[in-house]
Amino acid sequence: MRPELLELILGLLPDTHPRSEVQLLYEMMRDYPQRGGKGLRSELLLLSAQAHGARPGSEAWQRALWLGAVVELFQNWVLIHDDIEDDSEERRGRPALHRLHGLPLALNAGDALHAYMWAAVARAGVPGAVEEVLTMIHRTAEGQHIDLAWVAQQQWDLSEADYLEMVRLKTAYYTVTIPLRLGALAAGKEPSAEFTPAGEALGTAFQIRDDVLNLLDDAGSYGKEIGGDLLEGKRTLIVLHWLASAPPEQRERFLAQMARSRSDKDPTEIAEVLRWLRESGSIAYAQRYADEQGQRGLARLSAALGEGNEAATQMLRLAEGYVTRQA
Repeated sequence: MRPELLELILGLLPDTHPRSEVQLLYEMMRDYPQRGGKGLRSELLLLSAQAHGARPGSEAWQRALWLGAVVELFQNWVLIHDDIEDDSEERRGRPALHRLHGLPLALNAGDALHAYMWAAVARAGVPGAVEEVLTMIHRTAEGQHIDLAWVAQQQWDLSEADYLEMVRLKTAYYTVTIPLRLGALAAGKEPSAEFTPAGEALGTAFQIRDDVLNLLDDAGSYGKEIGGDLLEGKRTLIVLHWLASAPPEQRERFLAQMARSRSDKDPTEIAEVLRWLRESGSIAYAQRYADEQGQRGLARLSAALGEGNEAATQMLRLAEGYVTRQA
């Protein structure tokens, strides 16, 4: 994340209070933003604003910065809730917020960040931004509900198309489509209709690459626990592809583990499942699909932005780097 954007976010969030309980809330609200993160969404938004004519230092640029704060605050309060819902251990290399402070306090801190996200929307003052942010929340919640419902209902009889629809809702819209659209609006321009299919393809590639990294030994600075998706019972393109042709004995052992809670899963069995997945060819299959989606999304985004625009070139380079990233 750009330093000027983090400064804007931390300046919006309260930092001191005479009551120790409220002071703890403020510290919890600032925790995830201060842990850093890649800042992909806000960077795409700012580059989109530049590609549409907003210049650093201008009023349009300030509007874009506030909308960048919106997508970062959205990301952070959603991550707090997501970590609770998935019972995750870590976030950005440190214990998840609910692991540090308990579920009720973490949930409340996420709700508070949500409110400050809307304060940033108001500060931006961009026509059409409220509707865009509402749509982003609706689509993300729908995708998250599908994902959580599969876990709650122990549903594994799923197709790859089911997974891809969930990802388009849960990840692609707020990761790529919304930043592109908000950047255009900040510059006073109408967002291209191509941003939606480009965002769906690029966001799908981004999520599949994240799923792949979660299962690799050498994920570098990935920032999340390797194999965490298995412990959380995540339905991924990798697992669904493997299940379609897995030997019956392996499938039975896998489903037996997935029926257990995270804390009750057998580490030895999970390690064995991880080995099966790595040896099956399903990880390579998923990566090929991600590569195809990435190239398709980049082509559509390039067509929408046109040639000869430096900000657009940087945006394409950024998007390509994230769908082929090693961490």
